[in-house]
Amino acid sequence: MERIVVDTNVFLSALLSPSGNCRGVLRLCLLRRCQPLMGEKLFHEFCDVVQRPVMARSPLSEWERQELLEAFFSVCEWVQVFFLWRPNLTDEGDNHLMELAVAGMAGCIVTQNARHFRGGELHFPEVRVETPSGFQQRWRRDYGDDDDSDS
Repeated sequence: MERIVVDTNVFLSALLSPSGNCRGVLRLCLLRRCQPLMGEKLFHEFCDVVQRPVMARSPLSEWERQELLEAFFSVCEWVQVFFLWRPNLTDEGDNHLMELAVAGMAGCIVTQNARHFRGGELHFPEVRVETPSGFQQRWRRDYGDDDDSDS
Protein backbone atom coordinates (compact mmCIF):
# COMPACT_ATOMS: atom_id res chain seq x y z
CA MET A 1 0.00 0.00 0.00
CA GLU A 2 1.41 3.36 -0.98
CA ARG A 3 2.22 5.71 1.87
CA ILE A 4 1.26 9.33 1.19
CA VAL A 5 1.09 12.71 2.88
CA VAL A 6 -2.10 14.61 2.05
CA ASP A 7 -1.75 18.39 2.25
CA THR A 8 -4.56 20.27 3.99
CA ASN A 9 -5.35 22.16 0.76
CA VAL A 10 -6.47 18.84 -0.76
CA PHE A 11 -8.79 18.16 2.18
CA LEU A 12 -10.12 21.73 2.07
CA SER A 13 -10.96 21.42 -1.64
CA ALA A 14 -12.59 18.03 -1.03
CA LEU A 15 -14.86 19.66 1.55
CA LEU A 16 -15.79 22.53 -0.76
CA SER A 17 -16.47 20.55 -3.92
CA PRO A 18 -18.87 17.60 -4.24
CA SER A 19 -16.63 15.95 -6.84
CA GLY A 20 -13.17 16.15 -8.34
CA ASN A 21 -9.65 14.90 -7.87
CA CYS A 22 -9.32 16.06 -4.26
CA ARG A 23 -12.40 14.04 -3.32
CA GLY A 24 -10.91 11.11 -5.22
CA VAL A 25 -7.69 11.27 -3.18
CA LEU A 26 -9.68 11.40 0.04
CA ARG A 27 -11.82 8.46 -1.10
CA LEU A 28 -8.71 6.35 -1.80
CA CYS A 29 -7.52 7.05 1.73
CA LEU A 30 -10.87 6.28 3.35
CA LEU A 31 -11.12 3.03 1.37
CA ARG A 32 -7.62 2.15 2.63
CA ARG A 33 -6.23 1.85 -0.86
CA CYS A 34 -3.37 4.08 0.18
CA GLN A 35 -1.97 4.90 3.61
CA PRO A 36 -2.13 8.56 4.61
CA LEU A 37 0.43 9.66 7.19
CA MET A 38 -0.22 12.16 9.97
CA GLY A 39 2.14 14.11 12.18
CA GLU A 40 1.59 16.61 14.96
CA LYS A 41 1.91 19.79 12.87
CA LEU A 42 -0.25 18.43 10.07
CA PHE A 43 -2.86 17.25 12.60
CA HIS A 44 -3.22 20.78 13.96
CA GLU A 45 -3.45 22.20 10.43
CA PHE A 46 -6.28 19.78 9.59
CA CYS A 47 -8.15 20.74 12.78
CA ASP A 48 -7.82 24.41 11.80
CA VAL A 49 -8.98 23.87 8.20
CA VAL A 50 -12.46 22.63 9.14
CA GLN A 51 -12.99 25.74 11.29
CA ARG A 52 -12.12 28.33 8.63
CA PRO A 53 -14.83 30.79 7.55
CA VAL A 54 -14.57 29.53 3.93
CA MET A 55 -16.17 26.30 5.17
CA ALA A 56 -19.53 28.09 5.16
CA ARG A 57 -19.46 27.43 1.37
CA SER A 58 -19.14 23.67 1.87
CA PRO A 59 -22.13 21.53 0.93
CA LEU A 60 -21.45 19.63 4.18
CA SER A 61 -22.71 20.78 7.56
CA GLU A 62 -20.25 21.54 10.34
CA TRP A 63 -21.11 18.17 11.92
CA GLU A 64 -20.56 16.32 8.62
CA ARG A 65 -17.20 18.05 8.11
CA GLN A 66 -16.13 17.03 11.60
CA GLU A 67 -17.26 13.43 10.97
CA LEU A 68 -15.29 13.31 7.72
CA LEU A 69 -12.22 14.70 9.45
CA GLU A 70 -12.48 12.08 12.19
CA ALA A 71 -12.96 9.33 9.60
CA PHE A 72 -9.84 10.56 7.80
CA PHE A 73 -7.85 10.64 11.05
CA SER A 74 -8.99 7.08 11.79
CA VAL A 75 -7.24 5.73 8.68
CA CYS A 76 -4.06 7.79 9.10
CA GLU A 77 -0.87 6.34 10.48
CA TRP A 78 0.66 8.55 13.13
CA VAL A 79 4.32 9.34 12.46
CA GLN A 80 6.57 11.14 14.91
CA VAL A 81 9.07 13.46 13.29
CA PHE A 82 12.23 13.39 15.37
CA PHE A 83 14.58 15.07 12.92
CA LEU A 84 13.84 18.40 11.25
CA TRP A 85 15.46 18.39 7.82
CA ARG A 86 14.49 21.97 7.00
CA PRO A 87 14.53 21.65 3.22
CA ASN A 88 13.92 25.43 3.04
CA LEU A 89 11.07 25.24 0.57
CA THR A 90 9.60 28.27 -1.18
CA ASP A 91 6.76 28.27 1.34
CA GLU A 92 8.38 27.74 4.74
CA GLY A 93 5.07 26.40 6.02
CA ASP A 94 5.43 23.34 3.76
CA ASN A 95 8.73 22.14 5.26
CA HIS A 96 6.90 19.99 7.81
CA LEU A 97 5.15 18.06 5.01
CA MET A 98 8.48 16.99 3.51
CA GLU A 99 9.82 16.15 6.95
CA LEU A 100 6.76 14.00 7.64
CA ALA A 101 7.11 12.27 4.27
CA VAL A 102 10.77 11.47 4.94
CA ALA A 103 10.12 10.31 8.53
CA GLY A 104 7.19 8.13 7.44
CA MET A 105 8.89 6.80 4.31
CA ALA A 106 6.11 8.16 2.12
CA GLY A 107 6.37 7.79 -1.62
CA CYS A 108 4.33 10.90 -2.33
CA ILE A 109 3.06 14.22 -1.06
CA VAL A 110 -0.30 15.10 -2.62
CA THR A 111 -0.79 18.87 -2.76
CA GLN A 112 -2.37 21.52 -4.93
CA ASN A 113 0.76 23.62 -4.44
CA ALA A 114 3.38 21.36 -6.03
CA ARG A 115 5.32 24.41 -7.20
CA HIS A 116 6.09 25.28 -3.55
CA PHE A 117 8.21 22.13 -3.33
CA ARG A 118 10.54 23.07 -6.17
CA GLY A 119 13.82 24.79 -5.46
CA GLY A 120 14.36 23.72 -1.86
CA GLU A 121 17.90 23.39 -0.60
CA LEU A 122 17.50 19.68 0.22
CA HIS A 123 16.11 17.22 -2.30
CA PHE A 124 14.52 13.89 -1.49
CA PRO A 125 14.18 12.06 -4.82
CA GLU A 126 12.33 9.14 -3.21
CA VAL A 127 9.40 11.48 -2.37
CA ARG A 128 7.29 12.53 -5.36
CA VAL A 129 5.24 15.70 -5.12
CA GLU A 130 2.03 15.37 -7.11
CA THR A 131 -1.15 17.30 -7.64
CA PRO A 132 -4.39 15.45 -6.86
CA SER A 133 -4.95 15.03 -10.62
CA GLY A 134 -1.45 13.70 -11.21
CA PHE A 135 -1.71 11.36 -8.23
CA GLN A 136 -5.00 9.90 -9.45
CA GLN A 137 -3.69 9.45 -13.00
CA ARG A 138 -0.63 7.62 -11.69
CA TRP A 139 -2.82 5.63 -9.29
CA ARG A 140 -5.03 4.40 -12.13
CA ARG A 141 -1.99 3.51 -14.22
CA ASP A 142 -0.08 1.73 -11.43
CA TYR A 143 -2.87 0.20 -9.34
CA GLY A 144 -5.94 0.08 -11.53
CA ASP A 145 -9.34 1.71 -11.31
CA ASP A 146 -9.89 4.02 -8.33
CA ASP A 147 -13.69 3.95 -8.23
CA ASP A 148 -15.37 2.69 -5.10
CA SER A 149 -18.19 0.73 -6.72
CA ASP A 150 -17.04 -2.46 -4.99
CA SER A 151 -17.52 -1.05 -1.51
